[in-house]
Amino acid sequence: MQKLTDLQNIGREMERKLAAVGIDSPGKLVETGAEQAFFRLKTAYPEVCLVHLYALEGAVCGMAYNRLPEGRKKELKAFSDSL
Repeated sequence: MQKLTDLQNIGREMERKLAAVGIDSPGKLVETGAEQAFFRLKTAYPEVCLVHLYALEGAVCGMAYNRLPEGRKKELKAFSDSL
């Protein structure tokens, strides 16, 4: 099984937090989706911020978070702001 840290943007701390909210593999992250994963993280760790959501989206899409399209970043920001 691949590790979460094999994905772009996912370090050891993010891997630990994701595992704590029930996301313990790349497949589980993709299945869950960035927004739902962020919601779980935000519930458990209120200090997570928009950059974490961008990192999750980048991990799901296989790209660096700073390469996400601007339109998608706006959608993610609106989602984050709604929480």
